[in-house]
Amino acid sequence: MSDLSTFIAGLPKAELHLHIEGSLEPELMFALAERNGVAIPFASVEAVRAAYAFNNLQDFLDIYYQGANVLLTREDFRDLAVAYFDRAAADGVRHAEIMFDPQTHTARGVAFETVITGLLDGIADAEARHGMSVRLILSFLRHLDEADAFATFEAAQPWLAHIAAVGLDSSELGHPPEKFARVFAAARAAGLRLVAHAGEEGPPEYVHQALDLLGIDRLDHGNRSLEDPVLTARLARTGMTLTVCPLSNLKLCVVDAMADHPIDRMLREGLRATINSDDPAYFGGYVADNYRAAAEARGLDRDDLALLARNSFLGSFLPDDAVATHLAALDAYVEAQ
Repeated sequence: MSDLSTFIAGLPKAELHLHIEGSLEPELMFALAERNGVAIPFASVEAVRAAYAFNNLQDFLDIYYQGANVLLTREDFRDLAVAYFDRAAADGVRHAEIMFDPQTHTARGVAFETVITGLLDGIADAEARHGMSVRLILSFLRHLDEADAFATFEAAQPWLAHIAAVGLDSSELGHPPEKFARVFAAARAAGLRLVAHAGEEGPPEYVHQALDLLGIDRLDHGNRSLEDPVLTARLARTGMTLTVCPLSNLKLCVVDAMADHPIDRMLREGLRATINSDDPAYFGGYVADNYRAAAEARGLDRDDLALLARNSFLGSFLPDDAVATHLAALDAYVEAQ
């Protein structure tokens, strides 16, 4: 695996499914808690990591929202973003499309402007120091109601030039995509792209809703689509990108073991699958770790890994000329190995 591990680290890739709040490492959590005078329910970094034993999505979300309480200032959001981009650059990420959850922060009295300006500061740093391109995805929290999503979209209006897409995350079960059809239509009318989590814990029907009622451009997770052969064929035929997160799937018990992960089946079925890290601070690995875990467990070879990286650029919201540039760099890298 050592040669393959080196190949993965240098492989030019895009990351399309990353929650920036989910990259909050315990060390930074403690530093920000001290800086801001925020009490957190953990005595040490080790205690935080010990708490990362999840049985399902909701167990994770309970801790995720606790951790977010330390994020209060523009500087905090900048530091959070810079820390992620430094790790991503080391993993060969050339382009990142990162999700942020403004409702997690505005509900605590943190202004939308504080959140997005801090993230934009971090993006500017990534572009300057790493030559990385970045797009922002505003994610609505699906356990909240449609009115809250519309209020968030209204708060985002002055910043739409800096936002590429809207998404849908948080607790999936009991919160079908149809709940947000109108706010997604408003985002489409404003010229934004659309993504949504579906088919992680929720059934294939949620994927159908995301496609037919939300009109998504990209499907986050989508694992359970494989339970529906007609849906699987549709996703393959239309070239729908799936942003798959192997270590997340393992940590949240979407799969029982990495040996059971369907990433190679997705490729065999002709799906445009990609590999991403989701919430890496909580799930035990950044994007290269996810590539390595999938490769080792499912026997992926260099051609498979290069295809996954190719899919990540093809599934991005970059313009065609930028995609072509990245694909040429990817081909040159593979050829040189």
